[in-house]
Amino acid sequence: MAGSHKAGAASRRESEGSAVPRRGKKRSRARLIGIAGLSVVVLAVAGGGWIYLQLNGNIKTFDDGGLSADRPAASTDGSNVLIIGSDTRSGDNAEYGHGKGDIGRSDTALLLHVYADQKHAVAVSIPRDSLVDVPPCKLPNGSWTKGQHHVMFNSAFEVGETVQGNPACTQNTVEKLTGLRVDHTMVMDFAGFAKMTDAVGGVQVCVPSNVYQGDLNPKLKRKGSLVFAKGPQKVSGQKALDYVRIRHGIGDGSDIGRIQRQQAFIGSLIKQVKGQGLDPTTLLPLANAATKSMTVDPGLGSPSKLISFAMSMKNIDLHNTKFVTLPWRYEGERVAVVQPDADNLFAALRADKTVDGKDAGGKSASAAPSASPSDSAPAPASGKGISVAVYNGTTAKGLAGSVAETLKSSGFTVTSATTAATQDYTHTVIQYGAADEAKAKTLATHFPGALLRSAKQPGLNLIVGTQYKAGGAAAASSAPAAVPSSVADKARSADDNICSNLSYG
Repeated sequence: MAGSHKAGAASRRESEGSAVPRRGKKRSRARLIGIAGLSVVVLAVAGGGWIYLQLNGNIKTFDDGGLSADRPAASTDGSNVLIIGSDTRSGDNAEYGHGKGDIGRSDTALLLHVYADQKHAVAVSIPRDSLVDVPPCKLPNGSWTKGQHHVMFNSAFEVGETVQGNPACTQNTVEKLTGLRVDHTMVMDFAGFAKMTDAVGGVQVCVPSNVYQGDLNPKLKRKGSLVFAKGPQKVSGQKALDYVRIRHGIGDGSDIGRIQRQQAFIGSLIKQVKGQGLDPTTLLPLANAATKSMTVDPGLGSPSKLISFAMSMKNIDLHNTKFVTLPWRYEGERVAVVQPDADNLFAALRADKTVDGKDAGGKSASAAPSASPSDSAPAPASGKGISVAVYNGTTAKGLAGSVAETLKSSGFTVTSATTAATQDYTHTVIQYGAADEAKAKTLATHFPGALLRSAKQPGLNLIVGTQYKAGGAAAASSAPAAVPSSVADKARSADDNICSNLSYG
């Protein structure tokens, strides 16, 4: 049946694919963490936007033609920046990466949400081994891959197997995972990270136990000499790179534990930059080191654009700069995303709710008097003249039929009501063709919090997720978005003591 075929195709775009084929060659264990990409953000937080005038010509851009046409809608509630660490061994990176001729890989990415009040920010670490859906991505020859289901997050950056990696594919994956539109993406490599720490004169860290050469390289088969002594110390260059990459011989030896150490490192780096003062003597060497090894989307590819971005963050203090990790659990040797905690985290960011529950939307209390839950979303609009196909994206029996009846009572024409291709939807998704955006927004007034997704096929599809509540806007809005306590309780601030929370996983 034509309608069923269309539904299957639409649903598969939300969660489709087979496993990514593994390459035969052995992957190198020397990897760069995504925290390095935050170097330019450090400059921004430190209030040094003006210094980018000195940096024209340093910055490279990647082709954004690989971005999906099926993206979350743009939002005025804050902005989102994806920061990726690349461990390519080409060029200057061979000196730091202990290898050469390798393709670009990414181990840890961070999604930085800058709130609309421009006084708060939170960086969400996404573990490299997280099992996610990777949507269709563009290859170097211009063709597009098929979507992949339940594969490792870092595989997105490797699509196409180029030295430069595939930041557009990683951005597509993050947007699909979070429902947040990524406004900017930046990639940092080995050399940039190491030289950046040299430029600031080193970064204070705290090591919970002695670390030896054999911990950095398990193949050594012996303890080796001491590399890091237990306790507080300053690191830079290759030693800083070694510190943030260590897994063995420290904490629980996991990548999850390493993420926690990386978050502490970048907090210390921000503190170091602010403590040195905001003058050209200290900031220009740091800016040069960062931007010479950085690749950004075209939206940040000029000094004026970088200035605008940097100045949007200059008023964020250390305590309001938070670090959290995507809710996770082990699934064998991989990491599964924990629901509904992950969806609730990203729903809170979409609503501009801070980790500690504040509304950071930038609206003053006097300008926005208290409102009842039903006032927080547009009143449901008439669906007269609008046709929609309804799909049940959950395991609840009869949900598509009951939602269809509700829509009919509001004037919509329901063309079909059936089960979606998969039943693992949390959010309700509205898919619309190029000429149907206005109709999609009308439909969205009946489903507060629904994700709007553009599609190549014409028409309107509604896939109902588990967060749907019968009763309209008031019922759906009764539980305001909030960062789950499982995430908030483990958040780190940039001003935390460097020796606190050294469990590392």
